[in-house]
Amino acid sequence: MKKEKLNELSEQIKNNPLIFLNYLKANYPLFHNSNFFFRDFQYGIKKYFEIKDIEISYPEAEESAKSLSNYFEGEGIFVKISDSTWKINFPEFVTQVPGDPL
Repeated sequence: MKKEKLNELSEQIKNNPLIFLNYLKANYPLFHNSNFFFRDFQYGIKKYFEIKDIEISYPEAEESAKSLSNYFEGEGIFVKISDSTWKINFPEFVTQVPGDPL
């Protein structure tokens, strides 16, 4: 039953990544062209699942993080820098500072 819920929520994230990415952005420094680390992603997944009433262990969160990171890499949202770091390629998360040229 729990595995089904994990898979269902993972599919929801894949079908609409913007909701999940906005959640991560609200809780972690996540900007276009910024670095993002595996552990932050793992903890973000764990907390996101918990707010969806799915309690998962750290190993389960790690497994989900590996799976979802592979998906985001395939979609071009994560650009792998190392085994534990990605560059975020998500133009919707460009930050603007007053006075910056558009």
